[in-house]
Amino acid sequence: MILRFNTFAAPSRFYGLAGGLLPWFWASALLFGLAGLYVGFAMAPTDFQQGEAYRIIFIHVPAAWMSMLIYMVMAFWAAWGWMLNARMASMYARALAPTGALFTFIALWTGALWGKPTWGTWWVWDARLTSEFILLLMYLGYIALTEAIDDPRRAANAGALLALVGAVNIPIIYFSVRWWNTLHQGSTISMTAAPKMVSTMLTAMLLMTLSFWAYSFAVVFTRARAIVLEQEGETEWVRALTHSREQA
Repeated sequence: MILRFNTFAAPSRFYGLAGGLLPWFWASALLFGLAGLYVGFAMAPTDFQQGEAYRIIFIHVPAAWMSMLIYMVMAFWAAWGWMLNARMASMYARALAPTGALFTFIALWTGALWGKPTWGTWWVWDARLTSEFILLLMYLGYIALTEAIDDPRRAANAGALLALVGAVNIPIIYFSVRWWNTLHQGSTISMTAAPKMVSTMLTAMLLMTLSFWAYSFAVVFTRARAIVLEQEGETEWVRALTHSREQA
């Protein structure tokens, strides 16, 4: 596995590998998404307490999961690039940030849509909601910081420091419903207990999670390829690639 990572750590090799994988990720995102929406909105039963409003969880919960997961992956690659001066790792981190910010915004927005009919308000300064909002600010701060510095190496190092500091917020989001008395309900799915929902609901949620996962790979790889071309523009292999495209 280490050898395989080193093989594609070079920007030129990553560019080719990612280009070949992109159609598969896009197709997987579309198929899993359509299946998840169908199961969640056409097959899953109506909740006896929340009625039809609960169906927003099929988008809200996977988006919230992805918002936290992507931040941890972003912080990992940012730290890797900082410590080992690995250019490709820093490019991964930079490519991940906008997608993580998007999922965080979706989680907050769908949470508000669910909160209005359930809690009677669009927003409360609940511990989980507030910490998730802070996560969005951390994403936006990372993007703004890395884009404000012209030198890629300095930008990557500054972004890595901010990303590592912000990683402290992830366990706060996850454990907030246990540490504080919040309006937000606890986890419906646990690794140590049986799911608290019927199988069709669980299936829809997992299908949407797979869709968001594949979408993340597709978008991040697309963005990373663009960053590679931007930062490697003066290298011979990028010039050769550009020349071949112009001839085609």
